[in-house]
Amino acid sequence: MPENRFKKDFPIFDNKPCAYLDSAATAQRPEKVIEAERSFYANMNANPLRGLYELSMEATEAYEASRIAVRDLVNAGDEAEIIFTRNASESLNLVAYSYGMNFICEGDEIVTTVMEHHSNMLPWQMVAERTGAKLIYLEPEKDGSFSEDELGRKITDRCKLIAIAQVSNVLGCVNPVKRLAERVHANGGIIVVDGAQSVPHMKVDVRELGIDFLAFSGHKLMAPFGIGVLYGKRELLEKMPPFMTGGEMIEYVHLDGATWAELPHKFEAGTVNAAGAYGLKAAIEYLTEVGYDTVREIEDRLTARIFDEFAKLPYIHIYGSPDPAKHTGIVAFTVDGVHPHDIASILDADKVDIRAGHHCAQPLMDYLGVGNTARASLYLYNDESDVDRFIESIVKVRKIMGYGDG
Repeated sequence: MPENRFKKDFPIFDNKPCAYLDSAATAQRPEKVIEAERSFYANMNANPLRGLYELSMEATEAYEASRIAVRDLVNAGDEAEIIFTRNASESLNLVAYSYGMNFICEGDEIVTTVMEHHSNMLPWQMVAERTGAKLIYLEPEKDGSFSEDELGRKITDRCKLIAIAQVSNVLGCVNPVKRLAERVHANGGIIVVDGAQSVPHMKVDVRELGIDFLAFSGHKLMAPFGIGVLYGKRELLEKMPPFMTGGEMIEYVHLDGATWAELPHKFEAGTVNAAGAYGLKAAIEYLTEVGYDTVREIEDRLTARIFDEFAKLPYIHIYGSPDPAKHTGIVAFTVDGVHPHDIASILDADKVDIRAGHHCAQPLMDYLGVGNTARASLYLYNDESDVDRFIESIVKVRKIMGYGDG
């Protein structure tokens, strides 16, 4: 079998050979991204937006070029609608504090789902508690889909905000955010989309979807740690107060008050992560060169291979759709009689890296009736050799744990 032609672009596979199957937690970085961040510090290291000298202006230009790259990636109408944060969690908290605490009222309803990552659940629990709004949870079918009856009963004319992941980080299912946007807009509400698991794997067009906010993390998209994105419709961002205050997000400061800077800087207090943003731009360029169609083909092919091999092992149970094409490269599973942490430890001895635990989705684990699952997640640098190595290790798990069918 030929090796994945993209794997050579990722230095970690030369330095630490392994079957890396934990990209839903964080992606590996191609040399292009590593070099971009190094180049920023080596050639443009100055505080952007503040200095009038050449080096600072070069840093500013690089930082704002990164914003334009994100604008184009998600098809925002204006680069001022792109806010840089630390990660998706901060982006979601920004919306919760700045929009939710100011525009959600007692008696309003906030709708989310039991499958949300904690980062898209805890902020809305806080908003509901502090505003007196009612928090309502959509419950999916076994394959991760939502029935029309469930949507009709729980999304009423009192719903003023829907918060939902476009792709579940456990089930891998793609949620109907466009349809949900239409429903909540009919009530005069908004939709907040967690794109942490979607933006790295599929084309996300915020205008075509009609969504109001989109949050995602750079590190799941092959960018450096510590850089995240919030897209927001300009008319909403304009009326929202700042999330944090401090340097650079002001226009004027007086002893008795201040006026805020224009978008997007109103939401970017303090010294920004310009090197991380520049690395994000390089990651977007790399992903664009590969193409989303290629990413999908690799993930679908390898997911189907895992499903085929798991079907031969009756003690393995996959969560989510029985169709591998509906998993976005994410396969959550359990092995009868073996704790997921033991599965991960056994695989680690064979240099196979998977995730084990509740995946920051404990309410979903409770809903599924399991405490934890193991999770293999794929990306564009994986190939058949990674899956084969994974399966070879999995078939040893039960034997190592004392069962006779391994």
